Amino acid sequence: MEILGIADHVNCGSALVADGTVLAAINDERLVREKMVFGVPRESIKAIFRLLALDPKDIDAVAVATVNQHLVDGYRDFREGWFGLERGRFKQALFDLASGVSRYYRHAPFLSRAYYLAREPAFARRRRALREILRDEFGLTCPVYFLDHHFCHAASAYYTSRFAEATVVTVDGGGDGRSCRVFDVVDGRFRQLGSVSSFDSLGNLYAYVTEFCGFRAGRHEGKITGLAAYGEPAYLGQLRRLLAYGEGRTRNVGNVFFRSALRELERLLPPDFSHKDLAASIQSYTEEVVQHLVTHWLDRTGHRRVALAGGLFSNVRVNQKVHELPGVESLYVHPGMSDEGLAVGAALATYHRLAGAPYRPDPGTMAHVYLGPDFSDAEIRAALEASGVEAVRHDDVEPVIARLLADGAVVARFTGRMEYGPRALGNRSILYQPCDTTVNDWLNEGLRRTEFMPFAPIVLAEHARQCFRGVEGAEDTARFMTITFDCTAWMARHCPGVVHVDNTARPQLVSARDNASAYRILAEYYRLTSLPCLINTSFNMHEEPIVCTPSDALRAFQAGGLDYLAIGQWIARHPWPIARRASSERLAAQLARRGVVGGARRRRRAA
Repeated sequence: MEILGIADHVNCGSALVADGTVLAAINDERLVREKMVFGVPRESIKAIFRLLALDPKDIDAVAVATVNQHLVDGYRDFREGWFGLERGRFKQALFDLASGVSRYYRHAPFLSRAYYLAREPAFARRRRALREILRDEFGLTCPVYFLDHHFCHAASAYYTSRFAEATVVTVDGGGDGRSCRVFDVVDGRFRQLGSVSSFDSLGNLYAYVTEFCGFRAGRHEGKITGLAAYGEPAYLGQLRRLLAYGEGRTRNVGNVFFRSALRELERLLPPDFSHKDLAASIQSYTEEVVQHLVTHWLDRTGHRRVALAGGLFSNVRVNQKVHELPGVESLYVHPGMSDEGLAVGAALATYHRLAGAPYRPDPGTMAHVYLGPDFSDAEIRAALEASGVEAVRHDDVEPVIARLLADGAVVARFTGRMEYGPRALGNRSILYQPCDTTVNDWLNEGLRRTEFMPFAPIVLAEHARQCFRGVEGAEDTARFMTITFDCTAWMARHCPGVVHVDNTARPQLVSARDNASAYRILAEYYRLTSLPCLINTSFNMHEEPIVCTPSDALRAFQAGGLDYLAIGQWIARHPWPIARRASSERLAAQLARRGVVGGARRRRRAA
């Protein structure tokens, strides 16, 4: 049985599940070269059909993630984030209205019902339109099912966790009217224990703070997570006046939504508030709230295994705090935890609904995340010739790469099938030695990035305990770079380039089973240097998606001024690599930022 899963919201994409195994998962941002793009995922559907040589008649069902949302026919960018998104006149008017009357929601429940009632005709039009597009453009005449947004998140986490019994928690900004759902799952049977409305969303509060600090809500929350380590949680009191928690739920006690949230933050905070302290405050409060949620529901289920998905769990520090809870024996975070994973969850849930067979945890459901396109040696050679980049082919390329890295070179690696999910995991990665403490300055500048987090390490799995504390029970999660751990004294001393100011790191633990090529590079690098890890950062320029094709890789290599490109079996050397001028000025400027700036000021004026 073959199920096509699709998601047409932010970071839209498609997935193919055959007999319970995920064979392909691709997000359209990589194909259309627009980060976190919205829309009907036409390009990823086409890519999956090409990749797996499928015929429309092969598909037994299509599973669409999210029941209620508006149709975006075509692609829409997400460059300006949630507040700057072009929604169309009708939807934007509803958002503005909800923002203006949010203070009355608690006293007039009919307002919430009226809000969704007004949107229902648009929701119904989307469902009809998607069925027509699938039939008319792709020849898909099979049944089409629409699944709840958070159930798709939960299915993605549970069915790929290898757990038979688990407490499954989803948290995000919102989808299908919910921002959180909690399930007790036993042998594939889901029983909902609790849920939280979108109005009471913890994810939205984090997004509001992101926007208020001059970044883009829904897009740059990771910057707040990195910045938080430099600050102090000085504004917890103000945040508690906006969102409270208890009994396994959160509650929007500030009665704020969208622009009214920015206005209320401005009212509550001092005019010269510190960005790093506000970041530390929202990070600390988010960790506190999520620990409460998980602990509360663990006490109800009695399970010691936890599976997580939803956009909030892209926050790797939150995931560490969940892992460290006394009641958690094993933690799994789905590798496509945000909306990029909805198509996978929809397809898996629909397969298990239709298959009729008893559920058994299957390590083959998602044995790895290399689920995107790959390219032949001939295609790589043609791209090299078209670009004019000179390269040398090596029959055994991994030892050559390791030697370059041991000599201090920056090497962009492009090989095999593209990774699924937000992380580069060795096939579309930039690699560098882990002992250079200045790398965060000069390499980020060369790639035009403004990140606060240090670069993450890719580590030989057998050396995990030499490098990190508390890995036990989260080894599978650490394969996908979705959790931080405290670093050992050895790691901080020998590999400082991948250790954050709070002494944590977000590793990818790699084995020969996961990625034979990356493992060989690491093993040879270890033989040469006695260091079992390398820096692994995503192969892309700032604000661009991770590279997908050989042509993408060549453009990013040339624009970024990286020392070498190891593309398939070929190695190219850059004639003008970036200068390694270390400067802490950019970081110092970001840490000194105070008051309302940038995008948040524009949003406030618009409000």
